[in-house]
Amino acid sequence: MTAPVDPPARLLMGPGPIDADPRVLRALSTPLVGQYDPVMTGYMNDTMELYRGVWATRNEATVLVDGTSRAGIEAALVSLVRPGQRVLVPVFGRFGHLLVEIARRAQAEVHTIEVPWGEVFPASVVEEAVRRVRPHLVAVVQGDTSTTMNQPLEELGAICARHGALLYTDATASLGGNPFEADAWGIDAATAGLQKCLAGPSGSAPITLSERAVAVVRARSRVEEGLRVEGDPDTDDPVRSNYFDLGMILDYWGPRRLNHHTEATSMLYAARECARILLEEGRQAVIDRHALHGRAMLAGVRGLGLEVFGDVAHKMHNVVAVHIPAGVDGDAGRAAMLADYGIEIGTSFGPLHGRVWRIGTMGYNARRDAVLLTLAALEQTLRRGGVRVPAGGGVDAALEAYAA
Repeated sequence: MTAPVDPPARLLMGPGPIDADPRVLRALSTPLVGQYDPVMTGYMNDTMELYRGVWATRNEATVLVDGTSRAGIEAALVSLVRPGQRVLVPVFGRFGHLLVEIARRAQAEVHTIEVPWGEVFPASVVEEAVRRVRPHLVAVVQGDTSTTMNQPLEELGAICARHGALLYTDATASLGGNPFEADAWGIDAATAGLQKCLAGPSGSAPITLSERAVAVVRARSRVEEGLRVEGDPDTDDPVRSNYFDLGMILDYWGPRRLNHHTEATSMLYAARECARILLEEGRQAVIDRHALHGRAMLAGVRGLGLEVFGDVAHKMHNVVAVHIPAGVDGDAGRAAMLADYGIEIGTSFGPLHGRVWRIGTMGYNARRDAVLLTLAALEQTLRRGGVRVPAGGGVDAALEAYAA
């Protein structure tokens, strides 16, 4: 007979997922209620308001898409872009390529600009491309964990507004641990996941839409047969996905509560708790915590003599990539960390696969003991792999960073 689920103890210090906050796990285990129970709709309203605080927005259209962070990305792109409309994607890592993939499947005319992995785009380069391509939508990742880079967004909203484009950003890996100002930066649509800096499990995708973005979505609105009443909108050019139609999702979360799907109740509990915990600690305090432990991890890997990948000035707070030392089997090193210490770190994708390790300090694991334990285990793993490293170099350097 199959045994019950009983996973081993792990410290997830890779690029995500991370260990969920125990308070989020408790929320996941609470009893279910019906999707139209006043308690449930109250929790939905709570969640909308909490995530307005997380995103730093007044957007009424701030909800959850049931599914992993990719579900949020797909809902945004398929709902905001009609077939044949131009989309510009600045690609600086694996997840920029993902935006291209999804936009193409939405039948957009996709244009790209690229920089080498490990770099980000100056705003002037993005503006030149927007002027040349004249896109309906600019879709850009904020923090791309494949390279650990954090694309500056502060000027991009104004650039897009000047040229009549919408701005969408995927903040899956960055939201919560790095500055994000949806309203102040003029971002029209943004999506995220819970499994990085928000300290939850994968499976729910927070999304926020500006009034401009909502107008685009509503221009394609329809109400399904069986729900439609006189005066409800209909169109001969609906969003090409039923499940990811943001117009119908907004109707489900809105006052009419039009049936669209059965809300993933336990995931809503988790998402609500992630936002509640973050705002209870304080939005800036959480960003500062990620910055502190990110600095300590950066100092620690340098203290072990490891070379950091990419433009450190534009690195996310919550993950660092290091070149795997010559002669070391990267996958074997990761396996040893997991088997000997129960600690998971990551490699990367494409041209960086097997060339770097990615070590995260995010969410519930952005804390001092997790950083020091990971550095101590990494030192011993490197020694056993034949690498000469300074004794205690990683932990000592991290402690100095904390003291500073």
